[in-house]
Amino acid sequence: MISRKQRLPFRDLNTLTGVDRETAAKNQVNGQVINIFRVLMNHPNLARRWSVFGSHVLAKSTLSPRDRELAILRIGWLNQAPYEWEQHVIIGKRSGLSDAEIERIKSGPKAGWNRHEGAVLQAADDLFENSVVSDETWKTLLETYNTEQMMDLVFAIGQYNLVSWALNSFGVPLDDFLPGAQK
Repeated sequence: MISRKQRLPFRDLNTLTGVDRETAAKNQVNGQVINIFRVLMNHPNLARRWSVFGSHVLAKSTLSPRDRELAILRIGWLNQAPYEWEQHVIIGKRSGLSDAEIERIKSGPKAGWNRHEGAVLQAADDLFENSVVSDETWKTLLETYNTEQMMDLVFAIGQYNLVSWALNSFGVPLDDFLPGAQK
């Protein structure tokens, strides 16, 4: 992963009022607003609207948590987004991914995955490389996915591609509880 310098400051959350304060409060881990939101709250309207879509992708989509995290971790790895990667390693483990599987995600869809999981990872590669899921990958995914799942997969990969770009461009530092964080 490429180290990046923080370009946008953390918002002083004490200056937030009303709905903006509520938005920040909803995005806590271990009682603290996580760094991505401490930065995004520099633009509260954007953060509030984006978090609605992000909540769908992360908690309300039709994908299994395991498939969702395979896709998110793969696109995070392809984008070399350390914040995205480290956050979703934790979420991936909670979703049933082993340490060995998380490490194998780095090697891609042909690294010993079953047909379906390989296709989930390939969808991330296809979108990253060509901005479209290939016909072959699409056909394989249709063996197990319905229309809503196909849509949720594309939007999950797209959402976390966008998030990776933002995190990398803004230089959001790792939260203190993440491996590799500067203490």
